[in-house]
Amino acid sequence: MTIRYRWAIAAALVACAAAIAAWPQFGGPRVPKLWDVEIVASFPHDPAAFTQGLVFHDGALYEGTGLYGSSSLREVDVATGEVERQVTLPGRYFGEGIAVLGDRLYQLTWQKQTGFVYEVDSFEQVGSFSYSGEGWGLTHDGEHLIMSDGSESLRFLDPDSFDVVRTIRVRDEGRPVVRLNELEYIDGEIWANVWYDDRIARISPDSGEVVGWIDATAVYPSASRRRDHVLNGIAYDAASGRVFITGKNWPKLYEIVVVPR
Repeated sequence: MTIRYRWAIAAALVACAAAIAAWPQFGGPRVPKLWDVEIVASFPHDPAAFTQGLVFHDGALYEGTGLYGSSSLREVDVATGEVERQVTLPGRYFGEGIAVLGDRLYQLTWQKQTGFVYEVDSFEQVGSFSYSGEGWGLTHDGEHLIMSDGSESLRFLDPDSFDVVRTIRVRDEGRPVVRLNELEYIDGEIWANVWYDDRIARISPDSGEVVGWIDATAVYPSASRRRDHVLNGIAYDAASGRVFITGKNWPKLYEIVVVPR
């Protein structure tokens, strides 16, 4: 075999390897990683809570619940699931996502284009704000509030003026990811529940690209619950690195770790 022939074969093999790596089914670099969930611990959770938002802040767990006539903002004891204090929203509001930034707690509502601002230490309402479209999930990156509205778009809001600073559109290999719901900002990523999907999208806040999927289908199997009792609640304790998840009317709150599949 001549040297020229050997080089031709080597070049062909390199080209084939590059082509195969570019195909999604062969796990090329463009394919987001898939992660599995391992349960570290489970805690009681109010099965009547239609969870819409979940936040861990300064050692306390806060939860926003939905449904007309049942929407609330709560501080919950993690170990027991007991509600330690609560604000009930007026019956015309359907509560949605919540976020704590500084000494303020923000809460969205679904279709009234109205959000509420509370002092986190007292639950005293100190303001309100307006936005276009629907309110779904809410989190923050330390500077801006980040809001979902059920589409593939995530809006970054100024926490004082509530002006839209920028918008990203979430894509998975070029395809829009819609029904983005409850959000949590974790270590430079936006984690998003997808309505009626037991997966969590890990999203780049810069590009909107999905950089990974977390498969939580085994945590609380769908056969054990009603169809609308979906996964919807992610809370991150930045001080300890703990992550908690739950869902609408789930009887348990789960502390989890995620591991690459």
